[in-house]
Amino acid sequence: MRRIDYDTDQYREYARSRALTEQQLQAWLSAFEAALPARRPLTGLDVGSGTGRFTPALARAFGPVTGIEPSVRMREDAQMQSLPPGVRYLAGSAEDIPVQPGSADYVLMFLSWHHVQDKPGAIRELSRVLRPGGRLILRANFSDHHPRYWWLEHFPRGFEVDASLFQPLDEVVAMFTSAGWRVADFSTVTEPSSGTRGDMLERLRLRTGSFFAQLSSDEQAVGFRRLEQAVAADPDAPVPASAEPLLTLERP
Repeated sequence: MRRIDYDTDQYREYARSRALTEQQLQAWLSAFEAALPARRPLTGLDVGSGTGRFTPALARAFGPVTGIEPSVRMREDAQMQSLPPGVRYLAGSAEDIPVQPGSADYVLMFLSWHHVQDKPGAIRELSRVLRPGGRLILRANFSDHHPRYWWLEHFPRGFEVDASLFQPLDEVVAMFTSAGWRVADFSTVTEPSSGTRGDMLERLRLRTGSFFAQLSSDEQAVGFRRLEQAVAADPDAPVPASAEPLLTLERP
């Protein structure tokens, strides 16, 4: 996929366009808890932490967390929050994680794997920073297990284009298992409704990267026109819950 520069304009609206409700956040924390050892505290890394929508919650639930984020603007936004003890943010990426070897019990990568340019290099770096038996919680979309978001159907080639941004599941698994990792779990997490369809439409207007960057201006115009017409019929209808894939991998 095209590289997205979050330091230009994406950072301005990212937090709102990707905001989670409390119910959504708790659903994800429950899924993460099931993937992690029962002991506490755990030392975690949130790689691709963005504006920090998960990092503080991870610290409160599991123990100290370092958010790793390459975008200067996104890190600045994250650091402006009221942070609980044990949270810090560092410049870095999946290919270059500035922490000591074997210093983390787990890594969360939430919708950031598809942005990684050097995936074999990232796997080597993840192997370096995790302790033996440490876990990578990979919330990634996969081309063959792609959620069918309700709004995609209104865009020309919507599902096809969105799914094409991601690797198939077996390809991702093979990259890790060939490096000695094992699959600890693959499951589907039901993410609760994010609110009304009217609100979701406004949030989608704030996204100019990822999926929308792959569409022509005509395709975007047609899609939003169709979506607006559909939402206008019942703007207060709730956004449907979605089934989201979650892959947990264990370092050798």
